[in-house]
Amino acid sequence: MKDWNLEDNVNDWVKSEFARIKQTKYTVESAMSDYLKNAIQQGVILKRLELEEAGEKEKGKSWKPDFHLETFGDGKIPVLIENKLGSNKLSATNGDKIKNDIKSVKNYAVNGAIHYAQCALMSKKYTEAIAIGISGNNANNVTIKVYYVFGATDETYKLVESYTTLDFLESKKSFEEFYKAATLTEDEKHKILIDSQAKLQEYAKKLNKLMHNHAITAPQRVLYVSGMLLAMQDIAEIKKGLVPDDLKGFNLDNQRDGDIIVTHIENFLNEKEIPQDKKNLMMASFREINKDTDRDKKIELDTIIGKLLPDEASVNKQIFAYIYENIFLSIDSMSGHLDIMGEMYSEFLKYALGDGKEIGIVLTPPYVTKMMSQILEVDENSKVMDLATGSAGFLISSMQLMIEYAEQKYGKKTKKAIDKIEQIKKHQLLGVELDAQMFTLASTNMILRGDGSSNIRKGSSFKEPAELYRTFNADKLLLNPPFSFKENGMPFILFGLANMQIGGKAAIIIQDSAGNGKGIESCKAILAHNQLLASIKMPIDLFIPMAGVQTSIYVIEHTGKSHDYKKQVKFIDFRNDGYKRTKRSLIEIDNPMQRYNDIIEIYKNGTTADVSHNLWDLKQTIVMSVISENGNDWNYEQYQKIDTKPTLQDFKKTIGDYLAWEVSNILKQQNNNESLGK
Repeated sequence: MKDWNLEDNVNDWVKSEFARIKQTKYTVESAMSDYLKNAIQQGVILKRLELEEAGEKEKGKSWKPDFHLETFGDGKIPVLIENKLGSNKLSATNGDKIKNDIKSVKNYAVNGAIHYAQCALMSKKYTEAIAIGISGNNANNVTIKVYYVFGATDETYKLVESYTTLDFLESKKSFEEFYKAATLTEDEKHKILIDSQAKLQEYAKKLNKLMHNHAITAPQRVLYVSGMLLAMQDIAEIKKGLVPDDLKGFNLDNQRDGDIIVTHIENFLNEKEIPQDKKNLMMASFREINKDTDRDKKIELDTIIGKLLPDEASVNKQIFAYIYENIFLSIDSMSGHLDIMGEMYSEFLKYALGDGKEIGIVLTPPYVTKMMSQILEVDENSKVMDLATGSAGFLISSMQLMIEYAEQKYGKKTKKAIDKIEQIKKHQLLGVELDAQMFTLASTNMILRGDGSSNIRKGSSFKEPAELYRTFNADKLLLNPPFSFKENGMPFILFGLANMQIGGKAAIIIQDSAGNGKGIESCKAILAHNQLLASIKMPIDLFIPMAGVQTSIYVIEHTGKSHDYKKQVKFIDFRNDGYKRTKRSLIEIDNPMQRYNDIIEIYKNGTTADVSHNLWDLKQTIVMSVISENGNDWNYEQYQKIDTKPTLQDFKKTIGDYLAWEVSNILKQQNNNESLGK
């Protein structure tokens, strides 16, 4: 068969494949809808800024994919196809990573297709896309690779390995089957969460240094981030969110960069119909941004800004530009269970307030908030409450799970799913937070996710009106109470259990000492009306570097009856979660993704759990035992089995150690004798 000599030959082959599967709704470059065209062009502009910051310069007009389909997922999942002539032009990689430099994007099919898909997502008009790269020399030598693209940054794409033809584009039904195979596994979701957390921490460190360089105090820094992120939000159909170019550095009253940012925040909150008292609290925090007019004067660019801005700019504009490029544009691919504001808070507070320990604020890692939500079996109908909300990490994870269940049940982007998700965000989440700064962060966090902030309240959980809890009628309670509170915070869960529906379940992560003597008063009161179901011992280094504390998760059911002391409690050892934590990073050492999936199964099914037995010795990991009425025996170590029966291996090791010791002594004696002989 004669080899092709033009890229048009590859295009003709693709058209023949569409004809074969009777797919007629594809379009070529010139026929792209304005909506998709604008989405890609918006993303191309943003991508160029990223590339220029990395030292690359792109010249010439923008490009478009060779083919596209806009009919799947009710038009919400574009399929973008890029073709190249030559079997060696399929993809350019660096290990498993698809290169995203300009040369690779222009010259390789897969690289170009993923680039277009990520540009479309970066515009925020789409949340997912399909990228297809096709290359070949003739009709018998064509290779196809299909990717599911779910984010606009880095490696937010997945190769769908079992699809090597275009047949899955034949019909809506065939695409639905493909989509099921393409979406992410739990392991993949966990990896994305950890990678996103690491990336966000990297951005936070640089942002922290940038603000430190300009004398913005540590407590102010997180308010700058949350406020500026809100200023980047669209105000309904009235006004687009601010971008760096909107900040001109004018030295005029009400037109300074800080004034423009604060005004947009206030207008945004007004349009959201945030209650007046809540809005006043938030605005009192956000006015830190325009308090110091010196920060609105144009100065030389900080080296951290790099090439994000062309010339001199105010401190406020420099910070705004960094947040816009590195955090705001990445929120969609970083969101999910990730507590964005909590990560920022944790980074900034390493340099102030003694790491937050004096006020007892230690934020739970997102992979733990997700695990605890899964243990409680949060679903689309759950009503979830957190009485020590912090930056809303538990509510974020719960909301994400609830949305996923709703989309699985009703279909993604369907009217039923959209209506249910709105119901979830407005009526199925309740958070109460006393600290004003944390309240502002929690509200911002939830607003950034489409506004689940309706029931985030500022105040003491113990002083909120009883009617609030009766009306909400929670069936799930998730908590990480302030460790500095009396009894390490156990009164929070006692109060929460008393204010939720019968049959509801609660999970609290708390210092071990609360369950082995320090929280006796609350523990006894809990046992009077609730059933302790499980105690999970967590890694000793879990909260490093913010705090070095030993913690456990207690899972409790609100039965309205005294704990049944004949029923056994599951005591689970999760000290090895597969991670090692240092002040700098989170390091995978022993299959953490699998362990976090397995621990849910272990909680549910105990020693009969279907898990990876090369990772677990279930007889040692799980202890089933009854507890006493004393309220001081809630921890795994108090029931830990220690196998003292010696094995043959133990015997051989002991003999070997003894013989080694004997030989060592003989050699020492010989050396001594030789020394004396001299």
